[in-house]
Amino acid sequence: MGGLVSDDRPGSRAAENAASVTVAERPATFRDLFALSEYRAVYVALLASWVGDYVARAAITVLVYQQSKSVLLSAAAFAVSYLPWLLGGPPLSALAERYPYRRVMVVCDLLRMALIPVLLVPGLPILGMVLVLFLITLGGVPTQAARSAMLPLMMSRAHLAVAMAANQTTMQAAQVIGYLAGATLVAAVHPRLAIGVDALAFGLSATLVLAGVRHRPAARTATERKHLLRETAAGFRLVFGSRILRSIALLACSMSAFAIVPEGLAAAWAAQGHPDETSRSFDQGMIMAAGPVGFVIGGLIVGRLAGPALRHRLIRPLAVAAPLVLVPALARPAVPVVVLLTMLSGVAQGGLMPTLNTLFVLALPHGFRARAFGVVQQGLQLSQGGAVLLTGALANRSSVPPVVGLWSLAGAALMLVTAARWPSARSVENAIDEATVASAAAAALRGPHRNARHTLPRVGGAAGRMDR
Repeated sequence: MGGLVSDDRPGSRAAENAASVTVAERPATFRDLFALSEYRAVYVALLASWVGDYVARAAITVLVYQQSKSVLLSAAAFAVSYLPWLLGGPPLSALAERYPYRRVMVVCDLLRMALIPVLLVPGLPILGMVLVLFLITLGGVPTQAARSAMLPLMMSRAHLAVAMAANQTTMQAAQVIGYLAGATLVAAVHPRLAIGVDALAFGLSATLVLAGVRHRPAARTATERKHLLRETAAGFRLVFGSRILRSIALLACSMSAFAIVPEGLAAAWAAQGHPDETSRSFDQGMIMAAGPVGFVIGGLIVGRLAGPALRHRLIRPLAVAAPLVLVPALARPAVPVVVLLTMLSGVAQGGLMPTLNTLFVLALPHGFRARAFGVVQQGLQLSQGGAVLLTGALANRSSVPPVVGLWSLAGAALMLVTAARWPSARSVENAIDEATVASAAAAALRGPHRNARHTLPRVGGAAGRMDR
């Protein structure tokens, strides 16, 4: 899915031919991907920060439940990490396009590292802990937007599809490690020790990005900038004004709202089955880890073995399957069955989300990727955080299993309707071609100096990349 370019000039014949290529000459492999030194640095950096984040999230969720004995408060502690995207996600993502992506990532990691020691203060109340967690997560908004926008600049289109699968499956693996480690440290030592791991993770991430990723100019020059809110609004108009981008965003957000519930209610679900604190912690860790384990399995299978055409055909059935397999929760199954159902839902998500992510990034012109990422992430956080809060409030009045079962049944029905309206593969490819041409045209208008860094993809074996 990346064109072979022999002339770097955006207006050249080679660039025009590259824009019309829709299938890669040779599918990229994970080995090809990790041959890219810059990607290796980004990959290890995000792995470190993700593991630290999930250790801290699991620890905070358990700590709040231990202190309050409230399902709703524990769900709120879990969901607070979604709040920054709701309050400042799109503007902060637009801000990330005004500065070099590498600088944004490094500065935000260092700022978040500096906030972690506050969580280690003895006797810190729940409200203070939640506030600090909010600020830490707020710093992750421009980081994630910058990283997402930078990936297409580092590699070819063929490599990008594999990179999305690698990133998202690794994120889920990091959740497995983080949730299990966090729950274990809470039970065996102390929650604040688990939280402290996050500071080391952010420091390592900043170091790796600074040392391993080369500098690239900002996506928008000073003369191209407008008011930040106007730039943010342009991102919303782009996403919701395009049928393809809108379809991808709506499918991802609605599916995630139903699949996230077992993870968000894991502490309360485990507590209803065991009076023993150690057993509760273990069951919570297993439930929270089951979805990510399934995601890794689904992502690796589909990302490595399925070609572009098959991945597109799988979008509809996987979208329906993600909530459908959770409906048997209505029967109040034992924890091992809950773990299995949650893992199967994760398999469906893992097979679907990297495909949607890749299509979304490819259908965006350069200079809009960070902003559009912020728009969709805001939708994802709103749908997931709202789903956890709502189901947590319902379970506080009833119990977790029937709430999850009925919620999932409604999700399966919604996914059937959404999947039926999914656009054709040809429509998606046309949108990608238009975005490629728009990126080349915008680069040509910036002049020769900036054109050298704003060209279409080069494909050259494992070293192929898109330099902008």
